[in-house]
Amino acid sequence: MISKQYFPIILLSTSLMVAIPAHADGSSSTTKLGDVLAFAIPAAAYGSTYYMDDKEGRQQFYYSFATNVAATHVLKSVIDKERPNGRDEASFPSGHTSMAFQGASFIHKRYGLEYSVPAYIGAGFVAYSRVEADEHDVTDVLVGAALGVASSMYLTKSYYDDQLHIATNLSPDYYGLSVHYNF
Repeated sequence: MISKQYFPIILLSTSLMVAIPAHADGSSSTTKLGDVLAFAIPAAAYGSTYYMDDKEGRQQFYYSFATNVAATHVLKSVIDKERPNGRDEASFPSGHTSMAFQGASFIHKRYGLEYSVPAYIGAGFVAYSRVEADEHDVTDVLVGAALGVASSMYLTKSYYDDQLHIATNLSPDYYGLSVHYNF
C-alpha cells in the first residue's frame, strides 16, 4: 500500500510523464521551456500549500488538479481532433495549457492575484509554445486554459476571504456566467 504522503508526488509525476511527450528531445527551446513550465507551474502551486502550511489548500489542490486532468483527458478521448501537425487525434483540449492554467489559477484563487501574475505569464507562454510547436491551434489552448481556470476557481476557496465569486446560471432559456470580484 502506498502511503498517503506519496500520493501527490505520484500524481504530479504521472502528469509530467503524460505532459512531456517522448518526441520532446528534438524540440525547440521554446517547446522545451513550455513543457517544463506545464509541470512547474502546478508543482509550484502545490508547493505553495506547504510553504503556507495550508493543509486545506493542499486538499483543494488535489481536487482541482485531478478534476482538471480527468476532464482534459476525457475530452481528448471523446473529441478526437487531429493535431495541426497530424501526429495524432489528441489535440483538443491542450493538456499542457490546462495544467499550467490550473496551477496559476489555484495560486490566484487561494492566495491572491498578486502572487499568481508570474504563473499566469508562464501559463500564457505554455499556450503560446503549444501553438508555436504546431501541437495545437488557438481553440485547443483557449479551451485548455478555460478548463484549468474553471477547475481551480470552482474547487478552491480563498485562503484569506472569498474575493472572486463565479456562478453559472443555467436554465432552458438562458445560459450565463456571473463573476464578482472584491478588491
